[in-house]
Amino acid sequence: MKGMKLSDRYFKGTTTVGLRCEDGVILATDRRVTSGYFVAHKRGKKIDVIDEHAAVTIAGAVADAQRLVDRLKAEARLYKVSTGRSMSVKSIASLASLLLFNVRPNLLIVHIIVGGVDEDGASLYNVDWFGTLTEEKYIATGSGFQLAMGVIEAMFKEGMKVKEALPIAIKAVKSAMMLDPGSGEGIDVVTVTKDGVRSLSDEEVKKILYA
Repeated sequence: MKGMKLSDRYFKGTTTVGLRCEDGVILATDRRVTSGYFVAHKRGKKIDVIDEHAAVTIAGAVADAQRLVDRLKAEARLYKVSTGRSMSVKSIASLASLLLFNVRPNLLIVHIIVGGVDEDGASLYNVDWFGTLTEEKYIATGSGFQLAMGVIEAMFKEGMKVKEALPIAIKAVKSAMMLDPGSGEGIDVVTVTKDGVRSLSDEEVKKILYA
């Protein structure tokens, strides 16, 4: 549509957050799935596990995101079968960047956060729909990113442990849900440490949020 930016067309909904901590990574998202201003789903899954040591958040067009995530999972499994080792978090993020870049002049309308822990420690990457790849200490994406980033900027400090930073990630998504109409329906949280990927239950999220 003339005069409408790409972000206006495709990022009317979603808040996703990533924090890199001293001992791992936290990924958090809301659950509302929108189509324009229509709430299409109230239990959308916006965090996906790529391997036992890495996960991603997704924002953007659902079909494009599923296509990208499925490819990343398949390539990670193939790499493990071929080499006997897990693909590094940086390699997963770099592969996502290449896949997004190589579809040009077309675009996959998806913005992901890649986080995990490997032999180099915890790492967090931001990959946008053009294939731009940056390493981050913390990041938020989606229509509620400005609200979430305000909380993170005010509260997050480098060197925090996962346990210390969990309330920040949850409050960041919650703040976006309170004011952004594209975000809502609950909060999903995943932590990635040397012990693997762990999803927090709704009860755990509520306990941390209201502690």
